[in-house]
Amino acid sequence: MVELSLIIPVYNEEEGVESTLKEVQRTFKRFEGSIDYEVIVVDDGSDDGTAELLEKCPNIRLLRHKRNRGYGAALKTGIRSASGKVIAITDADGTYPNNIIPELYAKLSDENLDMIVAARTGKNVRIPLLRRPAKMVLNLLANYLTATKIPDLNSGLRLFRRDQAIKFFNIISDGFSFTTTITLAMVVNDYNVSFHPIEYAQRKGSSKIRPVRDTFNFLVLIVRTIAFFNPLKIFIPVSFFVFLLAVISLITQLIGGNIGEMSAILMLSSLQIFFIGIIADLVTRKL
Repeated sequence: MVELSLIIPVYNEEEGVESTLKEVQRTFKRFEGSIDYEVIVVDDGSDDGTAELLEKCPNIRLLRHKRNRGYGAALKTGIRSASGKVIAITDADGTYPNNIIPELYAKLSDENLDMIVAARTGKNVRIPLLRRPAKMVLNLLANYLTATKIPDLNSGLRLFRRDQAIKFFNIISDGFSFTTTITLAMVVNDYNVSFHPIEYAQRKGSSKIRPVRDTFNFLVLIVRTIAFFNPLKIFIPVSFFVFLLAVISLITQLIGGNIGEMSAILMLSSLQIFFIGIIADLVTRKL
């Protein structure tokens, strides 16, 4: 019986996929007999030489999308088809140290974890400089909204339990946000999540990330996900901010001797935002 299903989403990764699969096979060969596993590769509509390379790779289950549907869609396809109760995911670009997957699996089992994330916080982490400021801001926002220290929000190397991940499929998009959403969802819902520091190498081939657009989308996603599970974390700070603006407006008007409608509008807006947050929280708790 398969215990662990490793899923590798692939889209135009002809430079790294072959070496990644060889590394994976070498890793699991050392643990043959102790871990029953399968390797599922989901080709997400590649239009370079990736498809031909995958045809030659032994000991994998190959699934294909006829067109490019997105990172999240490829992972969902793999998870739905997986036989193992535990899912491991990694990338095919040569950035992650896949040789630690058995170690992460042992830690997941021994500590009865729901998810273990390989956090890119080691001494040798090759994250492009342009992406570092955005990553730091997103992590700080996530830490604040979840009231939890999250070392790495969207690492692509992690292990989690299949049945728990499927529960969140209705809120996980088909794009790059899969890892971000599942991290936030599990942390906010008090699942047992652990982070394991790893090194992170320079990728092979070109990145599919669009820095400005994807950073904005991740920002919106964090706010939306937290609002879905704990709306008061969003509505109360916004309500308080509008209330402060109302107070500042009122003081300014009193000093100027010309009291207008703006402070009253801001005060009412603050109350409306607060009560909308209360209603949203009640709905969330009922669901």
